[in-house]
Order: sequence, then structure tokens, then C-alpha cells
Amino acid sequence: MAQFSRIEVANIMKETGLVPLFFSQDLELSKQILKACFDGGARLMEFTARGDFAHEIFGQLTKYAISELPGMVMGVGSITDAASASLFMALGANFIVTPVFRKDIAIVCNRRKVLWSPGCCSLTEIAQAEEMGCEIVKLFPGDSFGAKFIKNIKGPQPWTNIMPTGGVSPNKENLKEWFDAGATCVGMGSQLITKDIVDQQDFKKLEEQVRWTIETIKSLRH
Repeated sequence: MAQFSRIEVANIMKETGLVPLFFSQDLELSKQILKACFDGGARLMEFTARGDFAHEIFGQLTKYAISELPGMVMGVGSITDAASASLFMALGANFIVTPVFRKDIAIVCNRRKVLWSPGCCSLTEIAQAEEMGCEIVKLFPGDSFGAKFIKNIKGPQPWTNIMPTGGVSPNKENLKEWFDAGATCVGMGSQLITKDIVDQQDFKKLEEQVRWTIETIKSLRH
């Protein structure tokens, strides 16, 4: 069962501005990655469930977060059907992220007051998602559309909250482009949690990179 309501999750996304994305079948490595992100100031983690038995890892990781990392909001991404969404919600997912807009996922998440963020790539899809109760839309893949897309959407729909994912990197120029255009928050995976960091298990570097990214986002907003 979710520890946070969808409104609480949406507010945390807006406040911190960053949603790290990560997946590994190694539970202990996943714990270390999660803790480094938490220590760096991140308060959300999207576990991108793309491998076999991902739900088993996620369940254990969520228990670890509840026990050791108070206030860490665990969610899951790469969900493509309502059954999978329901499974991960039963394991404690506080938000569900999908690569596409699917009404069946919206229905099961809304039933439990769990935030869901669908991948949308047109104003029509965004409007349909919002009609189904979507709080924050995922722009995916972000680099295929660019920051200008967000600016154009915010013109006729200033109330729309958009989270670009894919093509977002932890450097000031890139972040400035997205947030100047009106992004609510950004999703960041391998650009933040790099292969080198994972291979070398340099968790201190990851903590520092997460902290710098969050502080940079805060400064850009002000």
C-alpha cells in the first residue's frame, strides 16, 4: 500500500524538481544507489522495472526505504499494463510511470489515489490524460521533442505539469533550458546514475551529483 497520496507525491516532485531513475537486479547495489540519492537530497526514486523478477527487488527495496530512509518516495516506471501497476502498488509503489498513455492504468491508480505519470507526446494525449486525473505528465522521450515543446504546451495550458525524461543531463545549461521552458520536474537516469558510478560503486560521487543537481534546479527557479 502506498505511503504517500498522489497529491503529496506531486508536491514532492514539484518541490525537489528531480526524479532519479534506476534499475538493477542486484538488491544490495540498489540499496546503495538509493541511499546515495537520498543522502544527496532526492526524495523520490523511479525504479524502472525492466528485468525479470523486478517486482521482487522493488518490494525489498521499498521495505528498506520505509525502514531506513524516512520520507523517500518509491515509485516504479516502465509499466505497460494495469495488472503490473496493481502488482507494484501492492508492493508499496507510491507512483506509477508509464511510457505511454493507457486508460486501464489510470483507472487502477485512481482507484487507490496513487499518482500515475503517463508518457505523452501530443497536446491531445496530454489533455486526455488530464481528463483522467493525471497530475504530472511525462514527456518521453524528452530529447525527441526538446524544451520548446513544453513552452508551446504551457501557452494554451499553463496549468499542465510536465516532467521530461530522456535527454535530461546534470549540467546547468541543459537544466536551464528545461526549467526556463516551464518543466515542473525532470526525470534523470543514466545521465545521473552513470555506468562509471555503478561499475566503480562510487556512491559518494553519486551523492554529490544528486545534491548539485537539486541545488542547481533550485537556483534556476529563483
